[in-house]
Amino acid sequence: MLKQLTTFAIAALVVASSAHAAPPVYGFVVKNTYPHDPQAFTQGLSYRDGYLYESTGQIGHSTIRKVDIKTGKVVQKADLPPNVFGEGSTAVGNTLVGLTWQSQVGYVFDLKTFKLKQQFKYEGEGWGLAGDAKQLYMSDGSAAIRILDPKTMKELRRIQVTAEGQPVPRLNELEFVNGELYSNVWGTDLILRIDPDSGKVLGLIDLTGLLPPEARGTTSVDAVLNGIAWDDKGKRLFVTGKLWPKLFEIELVPRLRR
Repeated sequence: MLKQLTTFAIAALVVASSAHAAPPVYGFVVKNTYPHDPQAFTQGLSYRDGYLYESTGQIGHSTIRKVDIKTGKVVQKADLPPNVFGEGSTAVGNTLVGLTWQSQVGYVFDLKTFKLKQQFKYEGEGWGLAGDAKQLYMSDGSAAIRILDPKTMKELRRIQVTAEGQPVPRLNELEFVNGELYSNVWGTDLILRIDPDSGKVLGLIDLTGLLPPEARGTTSVDAVLNGIAWDDKGKRLFVTGKLWPKLFEIELVPRLRR
């Protein structure tokens, strides 16, 4: 049943009234809009030194890319093996770490040259990936977040993401933002703000209307919100989606409760 939760149901779960204060809800203001490759099946997104590092999916078309934000131009690209479905990725030190969906293998690339440095194994599916200075966070489509050692890629532990005590499933693209873990909820226009230690949902970001379905340039049901990048120095938040023709820089705006 949890896998069938709609956007409305997940939002209701997160903000439901209870004996405790419900997590705050945020809307958005668009600060800037940039072009984005409408053929990119965006899986992972991260920011480093003025560029976006993006991973894309689909069998035979999975890539890692270095992208100029202002123009949307791909300035560097490497193809993943044709038999894998690329998933989330994140820049870690001088490397770019990427996952695959069901192949149970991850890749570590040199961030400058995109040369493959190593591979690693994990059980289950790979969805989203993010990191802070000490560890990596990996989603697998469930309500669980796996904590990985960035040096060995071994799983250290897991946290369960909950809102009002209930698990929130379909956690997908991840980003570490100001000490919090942001997670897109697959198939929705929602991003969760999560305590990376406890897994508790700290807030809900509702991006409904950011790019309406009719403006996405495709009728594909896969053209959903998926891509979060944070510029820590400039304090800028970027979001996009699979097959979206635009990338947005947004500012969060708290919503008043009734």
